[in-house]
Amino acid sequence: MAEAPEPNSTFWHPYFFLLTGIPGLRGAQAWLTLVFGPMYLLALLGNGALLAVVWIDTMLHQPMFLLLATLAATDLGLATSIAPGLLAVLWLGPRSVPYTTCLVQMFFVHALTAMESGVLLAMACDRAVAIGRPLHYPILVTKARVGYGALGLALKAVVIVVPFPLLVARFGHYRAKTVGHAYCAHMAVVELVVGDTRTNNLYGLVLSLAVSGVDILGITGSYGLIAHAVLRLPTWEARAKALGTCSSHICVILAFYVPGLFSYLTHRFGRHTVPKSVHILLSNIYLLLPPALNPLIYGARTKQIRDRLLETFKSKKSQFC
Repeated sequence: MAEAPEPNSTFWHPYFFLLTGIPGLRGAQAWLTLVFGPMYLLALLGNGALLAVVWIDTMLHQPMFLLLATLAATDLGLATSIAPGLLAVLWLGPRSVPYTTCLVQMFFVHALTAMESGVLLAMACDRAVAIGRPLHYPILVTKARVGYGALGLALKAVVIVVPFPLLVARFGHYRAKTVGHAYCAHMAVVELVVGDTRTNNLYGLVLSLAVSGVDILGITGSYGLIAHAVLRLPTWEARAKALGTCSSHICVILAFYVPGLFSYLTHRFGRHTVPKSVHILLSNIYLLLPPALNPLIYGARTKQIRDRLLETFKSKKSQFC
């Protein structure tokens, strides 16, 4: 049990927070499991299948597919960090989450989001080298460098996100224990704090601009180089083939950044015009939609992966026939 409220209606350090789901949609929350449940299932099966295919098929142990496997692993972690708790809240109603567990979830959600953005930038750079300097690609982009790059992205995500739970943990008083959200988002918890939260707000804004802003600029620059290289190709067929290798990545970028940008803008500038339930719904879609769509995009548009999956299904089918 948490300590009794003080006369000034604030709580000392709480033992737990109460997640309420999506305020304003209480009557429809159970039905939303029919949306988020299949999305999580797709994320599990799709990304799990991608990881298995890349792991089993040695022909896919190439930098591009290793980056894809890194993206799939990140998607699995991101979806799993939010979906089980989200589905429990939507189906069963408000649930209590231990204070420490809430901070841990906060860390993983934001760290894996930063990791995914970094992987998308790395994939854009990979395509820029492959199209702009194809003869030097095997030398410049190696499996070892991809491994070191993935490790560097993970360490960067940890370093820049660790301050989030630490900045929250420094507070000792809260005006309530009920979080009007489906997961322990940083700003949703900060709204309950009694004290000066300007540092938290500033760090959240700076981090959003620094991570997403820098990565988007890097992706834009990479595609500028790709466009320059494609325009130098002699035939339309060669240009179409070169751009075709980027189509899956472009779709994945749009699936990640467009919902994220819309969610960010509604949170920062639409608080008084956009209902809070809409903002929370968008933030959940933003975190679960890319993990569900990415394996479908790459599975459908990448020939090597598509062929390997078809071979696997055919071999399984022949075993049962």
